[in-house]
Amino acid sequence: MTWLEGNGADLEPAGIRLKKLIERPGILGVPGAHNGLAGMLAKEAGFEALYISGGAVTATLGLPDLGVMTIEELCFITRQVSRSTDLPLIVDGDTGYGEALNAMRVVKELERAGAGAVHIEDQVLPKKCGHLNDKRLITPEDAAAKIGAAVKARTHLRIIARTDAAAVEGLEGAIARANLYKEAGADVVFPDALPSEVDFRTFADSVPGPKMANMTEFGRTPYFTAEQFQDMGYAIVIWPATSMRVAAHAMTELYGHLRDNGGCEALIDKMTSRADLYDTIGYYDYETLDEGIARTVVPGAPGE
Repeated sequence: MTWLEGNGADLEPAGIRLKKLIERPGILGVPGAHNGLAGMLAKEAGFEALYISGGAVTATLGLPDLGVMTIEELCFITRQVSRSTDLPLIVDGDTGYGEALNAMRVVKELERAGAGAVHIEDQVLPKKCGHLNDKRLITPEDAAAKIGAAVKARTHLRIIARTDAAAVEGLEGAIARANLYKEAGADVVFPDALPSEVDFRTFADSVPGPKMANMTEFGRTPYFTAEQFQDMGYAIVIWPATSMRVAAHAMTELYGHLRDNGGCEALIDKMTSRADLYDTIGYYDYETLDEGIARTVVPGAPGE
């Protein structure tokens, strides 16, 4: 069934579905999806939830991850991936786009866009990627107030409190903040950019409830598998920008090859075929909705 026919109309709210996934035994692996097609491919691979990364989305907009993306741009991608997949989405809400009232609006807008969770961090706006240097934090009390406001605004959305304090105030500071955010009503806590297994285990042992880990590439965190994060005490692991990075690397190769060779036949084996793409996006399901559209026949290779 296509989106135009109301696929997903009978599903529970995304936040409720995500809550059930988090509560299942084992760890929930959540890859990033920087657009609708990426989300559909992740769903085909068997993933049950997806992540919308602020860093990945801003990069696709040609912008840096410095808090310059608007909430409407974030909601556009959220709607796109939600519509394409019907999967619950964990969305990067940055700093909540302002203070408490702004965070409440972010919650409302993302719920309407189809999100299942939002994480809100304790950095000062403009923020930085959590794995970079010289981050600045708001006070623990102001951050907790923002989390409490987000909880008050939600209908079903899971509220994830992210703390960037480990690199600024040390691990003990991050633990203290996370416990304060839990008291404010956060459903999940998310310590970003921890640099070692010892830190991950200490944090998990010191903060009750579900915890989320970030396995980004080229950052402060060593490379761990989902199974290793589960053993450390984490309920969720995200791979936030991996799909965007792999796609960008492939496009760099493509454009260089086109420039140097004036054609792309040599790259055919690295491309998704038209037939496979149409299967992924449900092309024929849409086509059958309008009997006035002739059934498409996918061309064979030239010369066939």
